[in-house]
Amino acid sequence: MIIFLTSSPTGPLDGSRYVDGLDKKNHFVDQLKKYWKKESRCCIITASPEAFSQNDEMCDYFRNAFCKEHFSMQCFDLIDRRYPLTKEKLHSYDVVILGGGHVPTQNKYFQDIQLKEKIQGFQGIVIGISAGSMNCAQLVYCQPEEDGESIDPCFQRWIDGLNLTTINVIPHYQMVKDRYLDGMRLYEDITYKDSINHSFIVLVDGSYILIDSKATVYGESYIICDGHINLLCYENERFELRGIKNECTNSYDRTFDTKKFSRK
Repeated sequence: MIIFLTSSPTGPLDGSRYVDGLDKKNHFVDQLKKYWKKESRCCIITASPEAFSQNDEMCDYFRNAFCKEHFSMQCFDLIDRRYPLTKEKLHSYDVVILGGGHVPTQNKYFQDIQLKEKIQGFQGIVIGISAGSMNCAQLVYCQPEEDGESIDPCFQRWIDGLNLTTINVIPHYQMVKDRYLDGMRLYEDITYKDSINHSFIVLVDGSYILIDSKATVYGESYIICDGHINLLCYENERFELRGIKNECTNSYDRTFDTKKFSRK
C-alpha cells in the first residue's frame, strides 16, 4: 500500500494561490505518477455520506482534476450511502481516495461501512484529503472545528481510525492558524494543550506526506508536540520521519522523536 496524506491536493482552500487541477507544488503530481498504474480503477469515499448532490459535484471535480494531469483511469467511482461497498469491490480498485469534510462525521461513516476491516491488505494507492488524511491514523485526533465542539464535554477528540499509520495530520494550517473557536485560539489554547504526550504533523495546503517503505513530509510543515510548535520542512524540501511506517510493515513509533528527523 502506498499512502499520500494531503491537506488539499487541488490547491489552497483559501484561494491564496490559483491551481487548475492537481497542485504540482512539492512534486506531488510527479510523485503520484511514479506509483499510478495505467487504466487505474479509482474511487472516492465521501466524508458526508448523505449529501448526495454535493458528493456528485465533488466526484466530478476530482475526476476532472486527475484527467487534467493525464492520469490514466478506467473508472472514477463515488462511494456514499447510495453505493454499498464490499471488501471485494474495494480491493478491485487501484486507487482509493478518502475525501475531505468533518472528521467525526466521516469517521462514523467509515465505521458504518467497516472500512477499517475492509481496507486491510489493500495493495493500491490511498490518497487522503484533509479529514480523509486525519482518519487514516490508528488513533485519530479530532481537532475541534465547529462552534461548540471545543467546550462540549461529550465531543470526542480521540477516536479509532483506519489504522493505516500512526501519524496524526492536521491540515490547512495557513488558513486556520489564527482562527478563534468558542472564544479561544484554536491552536494556542486548544490544539497545543491536546498535544501533551502526542505529536501532530501540521500541513499547509500544497504539502503532503508520502508513506511507502518510509514516511516523508514534502513541503512546508510543522510539528506540534507537548505544547510547542516547530518547523519541520520548508517549501520544496522533504523531511523523512524515521521509524514511521505504514501498516504493511507492522512497525512504527507511537510518538515522534525530533532527533529522528532528517531534512533533505
